Amino acid sequence: MLNAIFAIKPKYVEKIFSGEKRFEFRSTVCKQQINKIVIYETSPISKIVGEVSVSKVLKDTPENIWLKTKDYAGIDYDSFMNYFKERKFAFAYVLENPTRYETPKFLSEYNIKSVPQSFVYLK
Repeated sequence: MLNAIFAIKPKYVEKIFSGEKRFEFRSTVCKQQINKIVIYETSPISKIVGEVSVSKVLKDTPENIWLKTKDYAGIDYDSFMNYFKERKFAFAYVLENPTRYETPKFLSEYNIKSVPQSFVYLK
């Protein structure tokens, strides 16, 4: 299985590491199965700050995904529904064992030149 770097906003990164957010929501899913998300924290940090294991990926309507994940979504209902507006499906990566790196890393340490728009696979 592969790992992938996901670009995630700072407010959500903190919630992942605190355990408040146990799902990463996406409007599209990686075509290849991944077992870890390497977390790129977006501006102002702009570095890779840790990783989290993926146990599975849920796919359903946005409303059903919300009902299954709301207790540990790390996001409010209105923001969630706004993100998925006009989408037939929502995806939720189920997150486990988040690990924050002692020293954040630059994308260049992974031979990546630009910030991933959504995600990028790691070899």
